[in-house]
Order: sequence, then C-alpha cells, then structure tokens
Amino acid sequence: MQNHPIGSRIPVATDAAIFTIHNGTFCVLLIQMKKNPFKDQWALPGGLLETTETSKTAALRILKDQTGITDAFLEQLGTFDDPKRDPLGRVVSIAYVALVPHESILLHTTSKYADVRWWPVDELPKLAYDHAEITRMAVERIRAKIGYANIAWSLLPAAFPLSALRNTYEIILGRSLDKRNFIKKVLLQTGLLEPTGEKGSGAHRPAKLYRFKQRKPSYVDIL
Repeated sequence: MQNHPIGSRIPVATDAAIFTIHNGTFCVLLIQMKKNPFKDQWALPGGLLETTETSKTAALRILKDQTGITDAFLEQLGTFDDPKRDPLGRVVSIAYVALVPHESILLHTTSKYADVRWWPVDELPKLAYDHAEITRMAVERIRAKIGYANIAWSLLPAAFPLSALRNTYEIILGRSLDKRNFIKKVLLQTGLLEPTGEKGSGAHRPAKLYRFKQRKPSYVDIL
C-alpha cells in the first residue's frame, strides 16, 4: 500500500461545546485566545488530537481540563472541514457537545488561554474560527434532543426537587411548560425518576427530592 506524502496530511482537532445552566441561564463555556489571528477573541475550548487519542478521548480530556468533570453527557456533534475555517492553515475539527452541572465546577484553563468563563447562549461575543456555527448547531441539537432523550441528568445534582428538573427544561427550551402535565409525565410515564426519601432544605414545606434511576442517556418521550 502506498503511503501518503507528508504534505498531504491534514491536522485533525477536537472542539468541545460545553453547556450548563448558570444563574437561571443556558450558558456555553468559552476561552479567550492569547495569540493572533484571534488574539483576545473568544472560542470553544479545543485543540489538535494527540498521537494516541481518538476524537472522543480528546474531547474527554478537554472537558476534564476545563471543568474537572469526568462523568457527563458527551456526544459527537459533527465534522467541520471548511478549508478556510483556520486562517493559519487547513484543520479539520470533530466537534462534541457536553452538558455539565454548574454547582460542581470550578473553572480553570491552561496557560494557552487568557481567560475562561460561561457565556449565555443568547448573548455570545464574536467567536473565533467557525465556532459560532458549531455553537449554534450544538444549541439546536440539545433543544431538539431534550424532548426525546434523557440528557437532563447531566445538568442536575444527584438529588433534586421536581421543580429544578422542570426549570432545567424551561431554561433550555426558552418557554414555559405546564407544571401538572410535566410532573405527571415524568413521574408516571417515563420511569426515569425515583424518590430519595429525603426533602430539601427550607422553612416552608421543603420539597421531596428525586434522583435519576440511571445517570446516562436513554431515549424516552418526555415532552
């Protein structure tokens, strides 16, 4: 078999669109670039695949480096291969989408970047590369998938009141849900939850706490 010449090798990168709910807002994690041609601009965290990595293990590494999270919903979004997506030379990116619970995260980043922070998905700055397109597609994927797949587990703590689950759906979808119908369907029809036997804190009738029977994606009609 004939080997490809060195000059024909195109670098492959992984970009990670990492989302959470922060202060009642659906947010994406962005890092600030230090170097030209995108100095001071914001971007999704990412980088070139290392020699022994697959795109998924690279995405898991990025997720851990930025958030410290190792157990979260992570799914491949797509391949982005516009020859002009990187002004410094052609790079093909395999993008992933992840959902993480904000309460357990202390953001940190590497010395490659100037800053890291959560940005509301509806108030994004100008993004480097084609990351605006990747982010838009990732938001659309999550908003569509949350109606037919149990991915909300990755945004919530181990135990939570039903109001927190409904709020999670409403924040992501950007619309209100009928409280009674939502609770009825989640509790009686999906089989996703079970009571913990405990109640939350608070002086006025603390709410019962629930947990997901399994903290992994499953396909079920939720909305």
